[in-house]
Amino acid sequence: MSGPLNQAPKVAMVLAAGLGTRMRPLTDDRPKALVEVGGKALIDHMLDRLAAAGVETAVVNVHYFADRLEQHLARRAATHPLPRIVISDERPQALETGGGVKHALPLLGDAPIWVANIDSVWIEDASAIEAVARAWDPERMDVCLMLASTAGSLGFHDSGDVFLADDGGVRFKDPGETAPLVYVGVHICKPQVVADGPDGPFSLTPIWKALAVDHRVHGVAPAGVWMHVGDPQARDAAEARLGGHGPAGST
Repeated sequence: MSGPLNQAPKVAMVLAAGLGTRMRPLTDDRPKALVEVGGKALIDHMLDRLAAAGVETAVVNVHYFADRLEQHLARRAATHPLPRIVISDERPQALETGGGVKHALPLLGDAPIWVANIDSVWIEDASAIEAVARAWDPERMDVCLMLASTAGSLGFHDSGDVFLADDGGVRFKDPGETAPLVYVGVHICKPQVVADGPDGPFSLTPIWKALAVDHRVHGVAPAGVWMHVGDPQARDAAEARLGGHGPAGST
């Protein structure tokens, strides 16, 4: 049922083009990706996680304060050769999650990829990314989501996102339902899932919901504490929580 780690994706799409309007004033002079939590930029938290999981190339989309983010990534490369950074330029228009992946398809290749937001940080007992990689089975699924407890996570919406079947299959909540699990911003997918998306900005969520009807979306909920850093108060809360856990929260 679980896949070997040597088949885990080596390429990641890191979604860093958002405006970060809810993070103001912290984003008055920088993109959200460069807001620091625990003395480290959000994007570095995610790139470090991906590097530890064996990712070799990270395609990073840029839009808001794009020059500043590119400069940061260039400086990072001097001391962190992996993952190798490739820029997907969205300066003319931010393309949302699905549109961003579609725009980057020529850079991503045809093999399954990681897709990661930059606004989640977590404290884990064992590698959550490796847990998703072990669950990934391209024969049975097109998408595998990293999930966490709705009630036990910080900063995410209170009503959750999905229910998880015994076989790992995902059902998205219906209107008015409260779901026990929330998507926490990291998944594996086949990049082709966005190929038929519209031109311009679009979200991944409708694609996932359509695929879930055919049982092609699975998920895994590793043990840990997840924090969504969506506004200054959430940043402060995450920083306080990470500060109490030393290296476990700063990897």
